[in-house]
Amino acid sequence: MLRSMYSGVSGMRGFQTKLDVIGNNIANVNTVGFKSGRVMFKDVMSQTVAGVTAPNDTDQGGVNAKQIGLGVSIGSIDTIHLGGSAMVTNQQTDLRIDGDGFFLVKMTGDQEEPFLTRAGDFHVDAEKNLVTSDGFLVCDSNGDAIKLGDETVAFSIAQDGTIIQKQGDGETDQQIKIGIGKVVNPEGLEKIGGNLYRMTVNANPDGTLDPTTANNAEAGTGAIIAGQLEMSNVDLTGEFTEMIVAQRGFQANSRIITTSDEVLQEVVNLKR
Repeated sequence: MLRSMYSGVSGMRGFQTKLDVIGNNIANVNTVGFKSGRVMFKDVMSQTVAGVTAPNDTDQGGVNAKQIGLGVSIGSIDTIHLGGSAMVTNQQTDLRIDGDGFFLVKMTGDQEEPFLTRAGDFHVDAEKNLVTSDGFLVCDSNGDAIKLGDETVAFSIAQDGTIIQKQGDGETDQQIKIGIGKVVNPEGLEKIGGNLYRMTVNANPDGTLDPTTANNAEAGTGAIIAGQLEMSNVDLTGEFTEMIVAQRGFQANSRIITTSDEVLQEVVNLKR
């Protein structure tokens, strides 16, 4: 069969994957803390028809190799960890990280490794635990679940993550700080759904994560802004433009297959 037909098939598959990623980005345009993805292509190994010839002593010039490409494949599907725009809610448990870092959450209190998230739409449950919308426990700077004091009647959150609890007797408690996870390579995190990421060995050395605090210059973490949420970083203008590019690329590759089929039809018709 013609090489061009299989090259066209690989191109259609690649652009179909690109459309899948674009569709997911657009679907999450209003998802809190969502980070958009992108697809990068790379060519597959080329078939060498003729090798390279070096120049010789008789002043004869060299000859370049003759190679035919065999199509395209997916090089990577990247997650773009750029900051999203801030949405002011004035809800004291809505938090946004102004810079690098992730909130740490656990499904249960005895979970060893916490999950990471940029979605800071938190709540206080009936047991005065600070939780996510799915009931995951938000962790402090020691990696333990955050639980407000029984005598707490009001609280506020400082930029370094300190939870300032006002007691019924007028005293204040500032012992709890919201934990922040600093990741060397955020693109190496694994998405697990629900605005959550899982630590991997390509995100931090040996896949370890040591909780730290917000607004920490030494660790390089950003400040926590209470009363705001980080929205999706999806750019609709760019996504629709890329959708047009992917659609035209898909059509062009389908035309390659159609043309290759017509050529094969002519070959078959040589024998009447």
